[in-house]
Amino acid sequence: MTEVHDLRKLYYDEGKSITEISKETGRDRKTVRLYLEKEDWNEIQTSSLAEVEFPKLDPFKVDIDAWLTEDKKAKRKQRHTAKRVYQRLAEKYRENFTCSYRTVAGYVAKSKKEIFGQRAGYLPLEHIPGEAQGDFGEAEYYENGRLYSGKYLNLSFPYSNQGYFQLFKGENQECLFEGLISIFEHIGGVPPRIWFDNTKTIVTKVLKDGGRTLTGDFLRFSEHYRFEAVFCNVEAGHEKGNVEGKVGYHRRNWLVPVTRFERLAEFNQELLKTCDADAEREHYRKDATIAELHAADKAALMALPAMPLDVSKYITVKTNGYGRFYLGNGLHEYSVSPQYANSRVLVKITAGEVIPLDKSHQPIVRHQRLYGDSRQQSMQWLPYLTQLSHSPNALKYTGIYPMLPESLKVYLAKCGRSDKGKILRVIAALTEKNGFEGALETVDHALKYAATDIDSLINLHNRIYSQVPELAPMPLAGNIPELMRVTPNLAAYDARLAKAGELKC
Repeated sequence: MTEVHDLRKLYYDEGKSITEISKETGRDRKTVRLYLEKEDWNEIQTSSLAEVEFPKLDPFKVDIDAWLTEDKKAKRKQRHTAKRVYQRLAEKYRENFTCSYRTVAGYVAKSKKEIFGQRAGYLPLEHIPGEAQGDFGEAEYYENGRLYSGKYLNLSFPYSNQGYFQLFKGENQECLFEGLISIFEHIGGVPPRIWFDNTKTIVTKVLKDGGRTLTGDFLRFSEHYRFEAVFCNVEAGHEKGNVEGKVGYHRRNWLVPVTRFERLAEFNQELLKTCDADAEREHYRKDATIAELHAADKAALMALPAMPLDVSKYITVKTNGYGRFYLGNGLHEYSVSPQYANSRVLVKITAGEVIPLDKSHQPIVRHQRLYGDSRQQSMQWLPYLTQLSHSPNALKYTGIYPMLPESLKVYLAKCGRSDKGKILRVIAALTEKNGFEGALETVDHALKYAATDIDSLINLHNRIYSQVPELAPMPLAGNIPELMRVTPNLAAYDARLAKAGELKC
């Protein structure tokens, strides 16, 4: 990716021709043209579960990277070749080193491109239209009544002082990419240059000469959207002071008091519109509105690529005997399905979702992504309920039974032996309609009324979720005679009550 990045930079930023680039780099003209014209940087996900590059070298990569990094201080002719790296590894680890020379050479070539291929950024003397700065801030918020300690991505345009932000539950690579794409698509283009700090989601290493070793995913992202990423000096976040100010401005104006909403995705769309409306105010220094100045920013934007980039992360997980797996350093547990117990499953991870995929790359279930340092569990019960319905009489002897909520276990114990399978299928159907929480609420009501038959369970669910049909008033014929109202005389009743001594005046 680093070599491709450099080729495209020579063409788009330095204005060199394909012939000049071919002569300078030694790459074939057709290859250069292919990289320059490439618009789709999506990675193809194959059905086979690809392993990490050069996995056999994992125990030795620290040594290799250290030697190659040290080479930056040496003259070119005294730097490590792949052969010399192979020799040193063989000498150091002896019988514990069993990798081939070809494997070492492949990894050395890849690492050299990353270590030696980056160019240092530079500080702008003035803010030009279209240039942007990016940074994250921290803020709490309530989504559907639950409190989250969130992060929000800010992208500001110093020339106009326009800013946009998107709210997330974390500050990972998926949040960064999805937030940038949302803003790019909203403003209708891509800033030609974006300033960042040295966050680990982008920068893996700051080199002594001021260069940066960037993550492969970020390089792919920046190539796809064709912007130049430049970086502040270490511990010099003030160099992108405009976005630092925007972080505070956005928090004070729209996240205080702690904001509440039902769905994060919908709230983020509203935030973009809110930022547009805020741009109608006067610029703090220039004699124009922020919106008027931002028009110059938009005119300097590069076109969006023809195809959006899939910025999801794909990993392979090993499920346990219950068809569940762990992420987040073992703290976050997710379900798949009983039929995927003790299996390897491909999982798609976005900023907001964790999605196990089947062999056709179709979702098995969907989970909201868990965040935080505490132990948490996300269960999608439909596959488990469906499985239990096939063998209801063996329910208590399955590993699934202890996982069930207590109220559901009590309810199933009260149901007839022959009805358990049908009841479980109904609960599965209710789960599909209104989620497991909705089905569980119906079960709680059924327990209260001792309703253990199928019809009662369905009727209770319909009543809770207002699915009882409202009938229109019955139309009456026009020839119905009007009846005379009769007023009853209750005096005779009063007399009898008085005689019996029951009426007290």
